[in-house]
Amino acid sequence: MNKTLSLKLLLFSLIFFPLIAFSQQIKGKVMDGATNLPLAGANVIIKGTVTGTTADFDGNFSLKVEGFPVILVFSSLGFETIEETLSSNRILTVTLQESATALDEVVISGLASTVKRTNAANSVASLSAEDLTGVTPPQTLDGALNGKFTGALISANSGAPGGGLSVKLRGITSINGNSQPLYIIDGVYIDNSSISSGGLNAVSQAAGGGNASSQDNATNRIADINPDDIANIEILKGASASAIYGSRGAAGVIIITTKKGKAGKTNINFSQSLGFNEAINLQGQRKWTAELAESEFGQGALFTAAQNAGTLRDYEKELFGEKGFITNTNISMSGGSDKTTFYAGLSRNQEDGIVKRTGYDKTSVRFNLDHKFNDNIKLSVTSNYINSTADRGFFNNDNTGTTIGVALTATRPWDFLLPDENGNYPDHPNNSSNPLQTRDLMTNKEDTKRFITGGTLDINLFKGEHSDLQFVARAGSDHYTLTSTVIFPKELQFMRPDQGGVNGISALSTTTNTNANYSAFLVHNFNTNNDITFTTQAGVTNEQFSQNIVRVVASDLIASETNIDQAANQTVNQFRLKQEDFGFFVQESVNYQDKLIATLGIRGDKSTNNGDINQFFYYPKASLAANLHKFGFWGNNDMINRFKPRVAYGEAGTFATFGSLFTIYGSVGIDGNVGIGVPGTRGNPAINPERQSELEIGFDAGFFNDKVSLEFTYYKKKVEDLLLQANIEPSSGFSTQWLNAGSLENRGVEIGLNINVFDSADFSWDSGISWYKNESEMTSLKVPTFNLGGFGNSLGQFQIEEGKSVTQIVGTTGAGTPVSVLGDAEPDFQMSFNNSFVYKDFTLSFLWHWKKG
Repeated sequence: MNKTLSLKLLLFSLIFFPLIAFSQQIKGKVMDGATNLPLAGANVIIKGTVTGTTADFDGNFSLKVEGFPVILVFSSLGFETIEETLSSNRILTVTLQESATALDEVVISGLASTVKRTNAANSVASLSAEDLTGVTPPQTLDGALNGKFTGALISANSGAPGGGLSVKLRGITSINGNSQPLYIIDGVYIDNSSISSGGLNAVSQAAGGGNASSQDNATNRIADINPDDIANIEILKGASASAIYGSRGAAGVIIITTKKGKAGKTNINFSQSLGFNEAINLQGQRKWTAELAESEFGQGALFTAAQNAGTLRDYEKELFGEKGFITNTNISMSGGSDKTTFYAGLSRNQEDGIVKRTGYDKTSVRFNLDHKFNDNIKLSVTSNYINSTADRGFFNNDNTGTTIGVALTATRPWDFLLPDENGNYPDHPNNSSNPLQTRDLMTNKEDTKRFITGGTLDINLFKGEHSDLQFVARAGSDHYTLTSTVIFPKELQFMRPDQGGVNGISALSTTTNTNANYSAFLVHNFNTNNDITFTTQAGVTNEQFSQNIVRVVASDLIASETNIDQAANQTVNQFRLKQEDFGFFVQESVNYQDKLIATLGIRGDKSTNNGDINQFFYYPKASLAANLHKFGFWGNNDMINRFKPRVAYGEAGTFATFGSLFTIYGSVGIDGNVGIGVPGTRGNPAINPERQSELEIGFDAGFFNDKVSLEFTYYKKKVEDLLLQANIEPSSGFSTQWLNAGSLENRGVEIGLNINVFDSADFSWDSGISWYKNESEMTSLKVPTFNLGGFGNSLGQFQIEEGKSVTQIVGTTGAGTPVSVLGDAEPDFQMSFNNSFVYKDFTLSFLWHWKKG
């Protein structure tokens, strides 16, 4: 029996002792080296595996290992990553030190490099994920930017759900070209076009009938991006900062980095927010009397009858009185090992409009992967699929009085416009359009399917005691298909022939857009005995764009059909674009002990849109910053702990618009035969890019150990060789031609003040105020004064006139009054005031933004 027991004990030991010996629990604590306090949430993983854990609130951790020796990797956001080798089990106490980037935030300085914010010579705005979305994420990215930084004018293109915004950095950059910034997401150049259907214009006659234009007020495509996926944003506001990005960055650059995974156990985050849209400050019903209705419209009896029957209606509230609910749902998963990390996110955004049958629905799926092959080679891959649908209604600009908003102005409270029990709507007695009927029967739907993907390969070619050499290669693609469906059934009042209509309109527009960008860079750092650091960058870029838009507008629909082939008349229009840009750049930065920082660079660009497609245009940049507090001029002054004057200069160009180089011929019908007709505008093979130059001066200061920080910037931006259409001799066979025929100037001031009002272990209060002003002037105009984007003097229009503001609006104040300046699209100034209160795990924040004038 003893022998049997001994044998069993031996077998038990042989089986379970290895497990006991090699599966052991390691315990320890992670500390913050700066505060000597526990570091909650620090990651602890076994090197080369995905096995790991995180430190608890007191910094304690416990991790099971299979044997020794073992290497543990300790990391935390904002701290240096360290490794600890264990040859046997023992209790660990690990101290993490703040990283250099945490101690001094970095900003973008080139296409493949960064610089400490305290050394930057430009005013660069930075927004974190918390700054961007807060606790109530906005529906769109451009909406999330509103009021968050100086130097920007952000205006709504449309009040419709999912409606995009127009973003202009430091004023107007081009009159006929693009004045919106370049968006770059994880190295991918993003398309931000606003593509109109053409179907609405066919009815409203805005900007030339069926020709699509910005007056359709379509969504701009940056609205597709989910704000909750974003980790941080850098805004390069002018040519002095964005010159290295070439012609695409002439109006500024917004650089977006999306969220990435962290080494350690897999984390799953879920959030959902609910809200609503509601119109405020509606005009409400006018206080009518029978006498007033009779004197103004001769309808006193109609008013009295409606008043007695209790049928007086507030049609403004009837049309715009819906409470539109908003739902944002986000779920994400992230994690990985010390070699590979990942981030996956799924979001669903739904928004109901304040008008019935309008809304916006977007689904976004993102996957980011980072893999470190070894200490010298790293690969990052990003991908994002977006599907959105929007029901946008029939609003905005109108030359026919048929849109809902314009028809409302002709509607009186005693008019009866509701449908009967059979769904038949009465005619509007004072207008050709019944706005309730239009709202309920017409269709304006937009469907977008978009896929964005990109990759970055980072290779450390050499690393020595005083120098290192890095190679970076990037590639990206942005592809989407946009389908717009617009239907005005023949039952609509203004579609009837007796009302001047065309028996219904059905329009279908399909757009396929693809952007691709490729780039390669070399970055060399050289340090001379820790006194002077030279950073040399050189690289090449290639960008390719293609767009194909097919629009079909069908009129005179058969019976109740809405298909475009079931109509007596069809008009087909196709627009195809293909463009390729190539550029190179060289930049040298010199840093003397973080005291003096100077940068020189040059960018060369050529494009198939230029008059000479092989000609390079060159754009220089230069900057200087001096951290005077590091020279010891005023010793250890606690009152002024940081003061940095800075100056920067840069140039950039805007390529000619597609088609201005060539004469575009159109099809015409002659005796039933299709032929080619000469258009009114002649191409210009000698066209040059618009050229922009900007000088920026300012200073950054910190007081009382940065409890108070102040930033001041003055800039002056000139744009020359503006692309304008000029009248030419009729004997040429054309009426106009694109020319470089003008110049403009923007001047502005940006001021930002931030105060850490109170800071303790449990409570903190941060406050900030910013102020921004921009003025523009048309300094030269080689063509006669002309108007843009208006509907006649009675409603106002932009007027381009030498010596005047580029954004002035002129018109008449009444019948028979002379044309005069009515206002300006550029505010007199903008101001933002924000506060953030944090008490333990509770946060309260608000932002107040004011545009004056």
